[in-house]
Amino acid sequence: MADQQITNTQLDNGLTVLIEHMPAVQSAAFTMLVPAGSTNDPAGQNGTASILSEMISRGAGDRDTRELSSTLDNLGVQRSEAAGMVHMSFSGATIADKLSEVLQIYGDIILRPQLPEHEFEASRASVAQTLTAMQDEPRQKMLLELRKRCYDAPFGLPTDGTLEDLPNISHASVCGHYERCFRPNDAILSIAGNVDANEICDTIAEHFGGWSSKDVAPPERTPCSGESEHVIHDSAQTHIGIAYKSVPYRDKDYYNAWAAVSLLSGGMSSRLFTEVREKRGLCYAISASLNTLREDARVMCYAGTTNERAQETLDVTIQELRRLQEGITQNELDRCRVRAKSSLIMQQESTIARAGSIARDWFHLGRVQTLQEVSDRVDGLTVDSILSHVRNYPPQDFTIVTLGPEQLDVSAATETT
Repeated sequence: MADQQITNTQLDNGLTVLIEHMPAVQSAAFTMLVPAGSTNDPAGQNGTASILSEMISRGAGDRDTRELSSTLDNLGVQRSEAAGMVHMSFSGATIADKLSEVLQIYGDIILRPQLPEHEFEASRASVAQTLTAMQDEPRQKMLLELRKRCYDAPFGLPTDGTLEDLPNISHASVCGHYERCFRPNDAILSIAGNVDANEICDTIAEHFGGWSSKDVAPPERTPCSGESEHVIHDSAQTHIGIAYKSVPYRDKDYYNAWAAVSLLSGGMSSRLFTEVREKRGLCYAISASLNTLREDARVMCYAGTTNERAQETLDVTIQELRRLQEGITQNELDRCRVRAKSSLIMQQESTIARAGSIARDWFHLGRVQTLQEVSDRVDGLTVDSILSHVRNYPPQDFTIVTLGPEQLDVSAATETT
């Protein structure tokens, strides 16, 4: 892989700036992570960060909503804002020589948003529509319940908020969230593309250097129950969610954990797809993913099936999760490597994917991994190293949430023999 040039700078106010020079492309992209995610929502007002993410680009500096959108569109910016768990994220991609102008505008959006009161109801309604749509998606509803039971609060709360809390949120709540949480210290600005790092650093210092730092206490944690649960839902399908503990991104064993989950659910040749869906025809959808916080992680599995086959689907899925400890083939590992290398090649060609990856690395690791380093870690995986991980962190102590008309026998599915 090509040599990578990554510049790491921290402004006096604490803003971390990461720039990767990619001379083979014509674009440039940025990701800004501001520590103002949903874990900072006030008690009883889950959804405050989500509404703020809807409002924050509705006018900034001396531009109203229409002028702001028009200016960014004229610069060809593909952009998005979203409230995550820890951060509110801002991302965009444009032609490389337009990036300085784009960053100037985002200096207004992040430091000088108008947050007009007349836009509040429309922003809250937009979040309400998203939440209402999710209520109509049983799979999403089940996964939200699963997350709430396997992660400590507020990290298990939905980032979009809840319909129950939305009426408690006012325009003043949203403005208060901005004033309390938006700060340069603990914020990360990552850039990837064909840009001059020194010139971009000067632009960033000009437009973000006056941002005042703040001291903010971390959110208080409330232990999760870890208990399994059945949610009654009258339908012809049953949705099954299974979670168990794994290692976070910053752990030295992370790549073995990632590979183990990839063997379970990394394409149509993966074990869960082959054994549960294809061979037995038990379900119409099945998957597993490694979900990681900074200090904690879970493997989270999903299966959607008919009510008649739900118990068998749960039983067989648990069996397949446990069977991974019995052995892994070299062919499985080789397929896992190919998928990882394909992803790395696509990152080399996508500035927006690389900018997001750089910011993620810094948040979790306090440094940036080069693509070559990741490639070497993938090449270093062996059948023995993955098996060792699976045996050290076996699928056990499951949190299971089911959604459907009939409760399943979780104890029978999870008892060991």
